[in-house]
Amino acid sequence: MFKKVLIANRGEIAIRVMRTLRELGSTSVAVYSDADRNGLHVMLADEAYHIGPAPSAQSYLNMDKIIEVAKKAGADAIHPGYGFLSESPVFAKAVKAAGLTFIGPTVENILAMGDKLASRELMKKAGVPTVPGSEGAIADAEAAKKEALRIGYPVILKASAGGGGKGIRVVHDPKELAGAFRACQSEGKNYFKDDRVFIERFVQNPKHIEVQVFGDTHGNVCHLYERECSMQRRHQKLIEESPSISVPEDVREKLGQVAVKAAKSIQYVGAGTIEFIFDNETKEFFFMEMNTRLQVEHPVTELVVGYDLVKEQIMVALGHPLSFHQEDVKQKGHAIELRICAEDPVTFTPNPGKIRKYRMPAGPFVRLDNCAYPGYDVPIYYDPMIAKLIVWGPTRAECIQRLQRALAEYMLTGIKSNIVLHKNILMHPAFLEGTYTTQFIDQQIAGKKHRELFMFVDEPVFLISAAIEAYNQSKSRDVGDYNLASEWKRQGRLNSMRGQ
Repeated sequence: MFKKVLIANRGEIAIRVMRTLRELGSTSVAVYSDADRNGLHVMLADEAYHIGPAPSAQSYLNMDKIIEVAKKAGADAIHPGYGFLSESPVFAKAVKAAGLTFIGPTVENILAMGDKLASRELMKKAGVPTVPGSEGAIADAEAAKKEALRIGYPVILKASAGGGGKGIRVVHDPKELAGAFRACQSEGKNYFKDDRVFIERFVQNPKHIEVQVFGDTHGNVCHLYERECSMQRRHQKLIEESPSISVPEDVREKLGQVAVKAAKSIQYVGAGTIEFIFDNETKEFFFMEMNTRLQVEHPVTELVVGYDLVKEQIMVALGHPLSFHQEDVKQKGHAIELRICAEDPVTFTPNPGKIRKYRMPAGPFVRLDNCAYPGYDVPIYYDPMIAKLIVWGPTRAECIQRLQRALAEYMLTGIKSNIVLHKNILMHPAFLEGTYTTQFIDQQIAGKKHRELFMFVDEPVFLISAAIEAYNQSKSRDVGDYNLASEWKRQGRLNSMRGQ
């Protein structure tokens, strides 16, 4: 077992990794920026080291500093979590060169799947179905127009090195194609220093289905079934569940087999995810990309198959074979994950600031992977996700009921969050029936007013709650300096009451 592991990340994923390390008897080492001095992951780690200013480029993306700290702390391995440096082949190589173990896939794995164009060609050769599209990168907007006519509208343009919703444009009207091409090219260059763009047919009524795969250094590769990630805003996931209500059993088996074939074709090691575009009408699926890391939504898989994926990552990194064979992996019940973000629930604008009150949901089969607490200052520099609420139930209907109960217990005041949005999505017929697609948020949420969206929030109750909160806050202040009207206005801006 590793004696000491540095976690090159922050927030809830750093805490998630620490918990498994503690169970395995390993010492955890946290790193933190100026903005995260009071971060919960710093408090819960066995050791913590400062690595730089708040901007991630000067801290969590500073490879040299992280490796320097790992050596100073006496760590023998580094776990990258997700995001930041988790899919950087340069970092993985540097960790290895420093005499440390990188708890993740091989450098070759990351390189093979890090480029969307190259990975698409690899999957074609491996016999994995891919979306009809251009052969390689497109030279310019004129070439894009010719390809779009050949493929047929609507089409989707993608930056080759894109990710996290950046460098993606869906085009329905030929008049919009040139502008969309330039936008993808610009985002690819600005965010990823790669302006190559390719084009694919845009699948109508698409769902986003991904399959969790795991490989070891002994040639074993298994899948742990699928997750549905179709509830998205701005191409970023909001809700994930397993199993998918839309995938028939025969297609589920085929998805798993294809995902294993894809992983085996590159001798994949560790945790990875094969992502597919799924046509909800025809039940066809097409390879989209592979994430060579642990996913944000890995807990839903853990709850339905019963394996600790972080533990498996660590054991594989130590050279052990997987603790299970394919025939051992069974889906049991249903799990759903809600990403809790410090953001406006309609515009999705990040809303950093100090959390005043924070009550966490609990109870049977309720899991909260969390980095927030009362008084915590949510920083402006990083992703606005502060927690993940994951619930298991023997059926999807019971899982949704349990989620609704857990959300009713969840209280967060002081900043805006998307808790009220989750409450309403869980009540929406499209979600309950499982007919929602990746276009749901754009079609049902975007551009609408709060009052149109949030069906159960009783405005008089909301205003009374705001007045009570304003009064309670006034008791802790000097009455002469207190302005009740401005406090009422401030409370009215908060959507923290969530209909309570």
